[in-house]
Amino acid sequence: MSAVLNRTRELAESFLSGVDTRPVFPNATFGELVQALGGPLPEESQDPQVVIENFAAAADPGLVATPGPRYFGFVTGGSVPAAIAAEWLTAAWDQNAGLHVLSPAAAAIEHVAAGWLLELLGLPSSASVGFVTGATVANTTALAAARHEVLRRVGWDVEADGLQGAPRITVIAGRQAHASIRNATRFIGLGSAGIIYADSDDQGRMIPASLECAMAETSGPTIVCAQSGNVNTGAFDPMHEIEPIVHAKGAWLHVDGAFGLWAAVSKSLAHQLRGVAAADSWTVDGHKWLNVPYDSGFVIVAHPAAHRAAMSQTAEYLLRGGDEEREGQDWTPEASRRARGNAVYAAIKSLGRSGIEQMIDRCCACARVIAASLGDQPGVEVLNDVVLNQVLVRFRSSSGENVTPDVARRIQQDRICWAGGTQWQGEPALRISVSGWKTTEDDARTSAAAMIAAHRDSR
Repeated sequence: MSAVLNRTRELAESFLSGVDTRPVFPNATFGELVQALGGPLPEESQDPQVVIENFAAAADPGLVATPGPRYFGFVTGGSVPAAIAAEWLTAAWDQNAGLHVLSPAAAAIEHVAAGWLLELLGLPSSASVGFVTGATVANTTALAAARHEVLRRVGWDVEADGLQGAPRITVIAGRQAHASIRNATRFIGLGSAGIIYADSDDQGRMIPASLECAMAETSGPTIVCAQSGNVNTGAFDPMHEIEPIVHAKGAWLHVDGAFGLWAAVSKSLAHQLRGVAAADSWTVDGHKWLNVPYDSGFVIVAHPAAHRAAMSQTAEYLLRGGDEEREGQDWTPEASRRARGNAVYAAIKSLGRSGIEQMIDRCCACARVIAASLGDQPGVEVLNDVVLNQVLVRFRSSSGENVTPDVARRIQQDRICWAGGTQWQGEPALRISVSGWKTTEDDARTSAAAMIAAHRDSR
C-alpha cells in the first residue's frame, strides 16, 4: 500500500504546486472527460497504483482551480494545508462519526472542534453543533429542530404524530433569503409556497418594519429565517432589530450565516453581527471561510433538546455511551458519516483565532481592491456596499446596454480568474466572492485587470 499512497501524495503535491498558475477553469468538455474516464465495466482487478495514475491523468483536464487564488465563484474557499493533511488521515483512519462506540477519537475531536467553533463565532457555549455536508443540510436540520420546538410549545409531538392534523406553522423569510431555505421547508414537509416574505432593502437586508407587519398578521407556531451575509452583496440583516420582534411573538429565529457568521472572528467586522447570538439556531459552512475541504458545514442550535429530538434515532443495536460522551448521530440527519470534524479541528488548531481573522480580513481587503479598480472604469457599476467579501457589478456598453453576460463569458473564457453571473433587481450582474486563503492583493489587481479587459473587448 505504501507505493500507491506515496504516488498519490506526489500527484496531489503536483496539482497543488501548480494550482496558482494553471488556468482557473478547464477547457475539456464533459464528453471528453467521460470518454477519458469511462469504458466498459472492469471485469478483472487492476494494480491500485496504475488505477490512480490513470485516474489522475484523466481527471486533470477537468479540474477547476478552486484551491487557487483567483477563483471567485459561489463563495468557494480553498483548503489550508493542515486541513488537507487531516482529510488524508480521515480517509486512512476510515472512522464512522455516528456513534461514540464507533470512534471515540472522532467523537472527542468533534466535541473539541464544536467548542472552538462556538467560541470563535461568539455563540452560546451551551449550544449543540452538528457536522453536516453544508448550508443546505444545516438549514434543513435547524428548521427541523425549529419545527419540533414550535409545535412542542402548543402540545404537538411532530416526531411521533407527523404533520397531518398538526397546527399550521408559518415560515417568514426575507425576500433575499437563500434558495436553500426554500429547499429546507420542502424537505421538512412545510412547503415553500407558503413562505411569507418580508421586504428587503437595496442591499438585500430584511427590513424590520416589514417583518413586524408580517408577524402582526400571523398567529400560532412561527419560524423566522434571517441571514448574515447575503449571497450577492454580503449584507447582514439587522439582527439587533429583528431578534426582539421575533421573540416578542414567541417565534423561533434561525440565522443562515453560511459565510457571514465568520465575520464574528474579525474585530473590524463583528459589529455587523450585533444581536445574532440571541437567535435560536444558526447555519455556517466550513468549506467556505474556514477553508477546509468539501464537504463541511455546521448546524448550531441554542436548544439542544429540540435539536436532539428532531435528529436522534434509537434501536437496540445502536449502543450509546455515557451522558458525557458525544453521539454524532444526535445532531445530524445521517447515522453513518465521515469524520468531518477532523479537518475542522486541524484548520482551527493550525490557524488559531488570529490566523482566521487575518484570512477573513485579507479576503475582504481584496474584495475592496477589486471593487475600487472596477468602479473607476466607465460603464462599470459596483452595485453593493462592499461590507464583506462580495462584490456585485454590472457592465454596460457605451450605449448603456447591459453587457454583463457577455463580459462574464469572456472572463470565464480567458481563465485568468473566474466569477459567476447572477440576477440583481431584475438585471444580469456579475458576482465576485473572495473566499480563498491564498488570494493576495496582487491577485485581486490581476483579476480586476482581466475583468476590465473583458469589458473593453465586449464594448
